[in-house]
Amino acid sequence: MIKLYQRRLFIFIAAVLSTSSVADHRARSGDAAHDHARHALERGEVRPIAEILARVAETVPGEVIGVEFERQHRHEQSVWIYEIKVLAVDGQRREVEVDAATGRILNVEDD
Repeated sequence: MIKLYQRRLFIFIAAVLSTSSVADHRARSGDAAHDHARHALERGEVRPIAEILARVAETVPGEVIGVEFERQHRHEQSVWIYEIKVLAVDGQRREVEVDAATGRILNVEDD
C-alpha cells in the first residue's frame, strides 16, 4: 500500500514539475516575443497591434483568443508576421496571418 502511495506521489510531483517548467518556458518565450514586437514597432518596422487587430476584425469578426509574433522567411526575405487566433462568430477557430509591416492579411485558415 505504501509503495502504491509513493508511486502516485512521485508521478504527481513529476507532473507538477514538468508542467511548471513548460509554463516558465512559455512565459519567457512570450516575454521575448513581446520585446521583439515592441522594439520592431519603435524602429518603425511593424504596424501597431491595435491597427492589425482592427484589420483582422474586418475580415474575421469574433473574439481574439491568441496572438503570436514571429520572424518568418517568405520570398527570400525575412518578415515579421502576426498570427492572430480568432474565435469567429460562427464558432470556428481561425488563424489569421498578417504581414506586421504592412498590415496586409496573408492567409486565413481554420485552426
